[in-house]
Amino acid sequence: MRASDAERERVAEALREAVAEGRLDMEEFEERLEAAYKARTHGELAPLVRDLPTPGVRTPAPSSPEASGAVDWPSRIGGTATSRGAFAFWGGFGRKGTWTVGRKFTAFAMWGGGDIDLREARFESAETVIRCFTIMGGMGVTVPPELTVRVRGFGLMGGFGDKATGEGTPGSPRVTVTGFALMGGIGVERKQRKAAKRGLGGAPRKELG
Repeated sequence: MRASDAERERVAEALREAVAEGRLDMEEFEERLEAAYKARTHGELAPLVRDLPTPGVRTPAPSSPEASGAVDWPSRIGGTATSRGAFAFWGGFGRKGTWTVGRKFTAFAMWGGGDIDLREARFESAETVIRCFTIMGGMGVTVPPELTVRVRGFGLMGGFGDKATGEGTPGSPRVTVTGFALMGGIGVERKQRKAAKRGLGGAPRKELG
């Protein structure tokens, strides 16, 4: 049977709820959403939400954020920064795990690379600016689906990829990623936190690099 516009929109809304709750990562959400709007029949729509809760039916609220892998933002904002910058020359750097991001963080890579992972990070300030610069190198910034992100960088003979701009959950810090890539690449993307994937408030990893 042919699908209607209203049915396609109901499936799209179910997918939006699923990514907000951490049931889908951004890449899978975008793939399913595109398929939903292209679907012509019920048979094409059904598999897109078969493994998700019925739209409009919510599961009981967990007793605590940790029980469902949700982010307790008030506990993640404030404190002294453990890092305000990173540098790589003919090498690499990494900022991952439970590190605390300075309100202004500057990263530079020349003939090298870097990885900035904010999924388990704390934030010195609710307003954070991350400045990324690379020359003939590469850099990646990974953020969780729950974080509010704006990307403002650009590239010359290179690229500054943005797969992350968007609003986060209530109380989320606001992170602006800006900078410049010369004959290199910088990418900003959303990935689900490991605790959310497991459905547990798993112990965060310690900082690397």
